[in-house]
Amino acid sequence: QVQLVESGGGLVQTGGSLRLSCAASGSIFSINAMGWYRQAPGKKRELVASITSGGSPNYADSAKGRFTISRDNAKNTVYLQMNSLKPEDTALYSCNAAVTRDSGGYFLSADYWGQGTQVTVSS
Repeated sequence: QVQLVESGGGLVQTGGSLRLSCAASGSIFSINAMGWYRQAPGKKRELVASITSGGSPNYADSAKGRFTISRDNAKNTVYLQMNSLKPEDTALYSCNAAVTRDSGGYFLSADYWGQGTQVTVSS
C-alpha cells in the first residue's frame, strides 16, 4: 500500500511562516501530481496548491504570492512553504498524491491522502 505522512504544522502569529512536508512511502512505481488541500471548520475542503511530476505549480488565488509548492521526486516528498500567514489560513492541511503502485506486476493508479497537519494562525 501507500502512505502519506504530513509534518510541519503548528501555531504561528499573523505574518509568520511555516513549511509543510508530505512524504509518500510504500510500493510506489511513480507519482504524478501532488497537492495540498485545506479544510477549515464548517467549510469545504479546498485546493491550496498542486504540482505536476515535472514541477509545474498551480495555486489557488488565496495562495498566490505567499505560498510556494515544491517537490523532491527522489524522496517522494512535496513541500509547501507558507509565508505572510493570515488567520484565514487556519485549517487542517492535507496532502494528496496521484500514485501508480506496483502490485505484483500489476500497475494500479489511485489518489492517496494523508491524515493532515493542523495550521493555526493567531491574530
